Amino acid sequence: MPITINRVAFIDDDDVLRDANVQTLQLAGFEVSAFALAETALAALSERFAGVVVSDIRMPHMDGRQLFRRLKDLDADLPVILITGHADVSEAVEAMHDGVYDFVAKPYAPERLVSSIRRAIEKRRLVLENRELRRLSVEAQGDWPLIGQTPVMERLRAILRQLANADVDVLLEGETGVGKELAARALHAWGRRRDREFIAVDCAALPAGALDSELFGHELGAFNGAVRQRTGRIQQADRGTLFLDEIETLALEAQGKFLRVLEEREVTPLGANTPRTLDLRVVAAAKSDLTDAVAAGTFREDLFHRLNVVRIRIPPLRERREDVPLLFAHFLTRACERLRVSTPAVDDRVRWRLLNDAWPGNARELNHYAQRVALGLAEDGPASDARDVAPLPQRVATYEAHLIEEALSGCGGDVRTALERLQIPRKTFYDKIQRHGLDLDRFRSHRPI
Repeated sequence: MPITINRVAFIDDDDVLRDANVQTLQLAGFEVSAFALAETALAALSERFAGVVVSDIRMPHMDGRQLFRRLKDLDADLPVILITGHADVSEAVEAMHDGVYDFVAKPYAPERLVSSIRRAIEKRRLVLENRELRRLSVEAQGDWPLIGQTPVMERLRAILRQLANADVDVLLEGETGVGKELAARALHAWGRRRDREFIAVDCAALPAGALDSELFGHELGAFNGAVRQRTGRIQQADRGTLFLDEIETLALEAQGKFLRVLEEREVTPLGANTPRTLDLRVVAAAKSDLTDAVAAGTFREDLFHRLNVVRIRIPPLRERREDVPLLFAHFLTRACERLRVSTPAVDDRVRWRLLNDAWPGNARELNHYAQRVALGLAEDGPASDARDVAPLPQRVATYEAHLIEEALSGCGGDVRTALERLQIPRKTFYDKIQRHGLDLDRFRSHRPI
C-alpha cells in the first residue's frame, strides 16, 4: 500500500532566500509550505505530516535546533534538515548526533538540498507506510482472523457472521494455505457454540488401522488392546463444532459411516450397544472441488450432497492482491513479537515481492516470508532480486495486469463493473486483456461468494 509523499515544510525568516528556495523546490516537483517563523510551522505540523521539514538554523524567537527538539517530541521519526551558515557547521553536526536528518551549509547548490530532501522523503515514506500497515493490522483483529479489505473478503466475513448461529453444515473449499480452518473457527467463535469445543480433525493424517476408534471411539474391551474407554473425536464435538479438514482424503468405507453420523446425528462407539445422540455443527473443508472427486468415484455422491448445504469458496491471495500488504503487516508484527525483535522497515525489495509474487502457498507462505523478514533473511527469497533485473516497462505491465485482475476478481468478472472501477474505455480494457493474456472466463467462474 504505497504512500505518495512530496511535501516539504520550509522555514526561513529571510523573505528573499525563502522565496528562492521555495521556487527551486517547486520546480523539483515538491509541494512546499513556506513559513517565516518556526512557531507558525510548528502549529501547522503533526505526527501525520507526509513530508520533511527544512529549516534555517538562525532565526528569531525559536531557532532551528529548538524547532527540531519540539518536532522530535511530536514525532521522533520526522526528518528535519537544517540549513546552516559557515559559523554554525559545528552546531549542525552536534544536532545530527541528536537526530537531525542532515544539514546543508551555505552557500549550497540547489541540487545539494534537493538530493537531501529526496533521501529524507524516502525515509519518511517507509515510516508512514509501516505505521499504516500496523494500524490496519490492529483494526483487522476485530474480524480475526479473516484479515482483508477487498470486497470478496468483506463479503466472506459477512456470510460467516450470518451463518454463525444457523445450525447448518458448511462445506469450505479452497487451496492450501487460504485459511479454511480459520474460517471454520470464525463460524464457531461468532456463534452460540463458542463456549463449547471446536474439534479439528485432519482426515489426511488419520491412521488407517485406528480410524474408527479415532473418530467414533470405543468401549472398554471392544478389541484387543482396548484397556480403557475412549471418546471419539466426533463425540468430543457434542454441542460444539466438528471441523473435518481435507475430507476428500477419507476412505470410502469411512465416508459411509460418517454419512450416517450426519443423517442421524448420533454415533455408536466400537463395542457399544446403543448410539449416543449428538448436537453438533459440522464444517468440512476440501482443497479442490468435490464434484470432481464424485465424478472420479473417490468421494460418495450422497455424502457430498449431505455436506453441500452451504458451500463457501475461500479465495486465494492472487485473487485479492490488495490484501497482501495488510496480511503481511499482521504476520510481521506477530513474528516480531514472538521472536522478540524490533519491527524492520518494509523496503522496496520486500514491497516488490509483496506486489508481484503469486503466493501459491497463500497466507501460509506469506506468513513464512514475514518470519524471514523479521529475522533479516528476506534477501534469500526467490523474488529478492527481481526488482534489479526486470526492465521498467515489464514492471509497469505486470503491475497493470495485477490491477485489472483485482478489479475483475472483486466483481466476479463483470466487465461493466470492472470498467467503472478502472475508469477506462471498453476498447482500452479489451486491448489490455489481450495484451496481458488474461482469461475473462476464469474470473466469471470464480464469482465472489
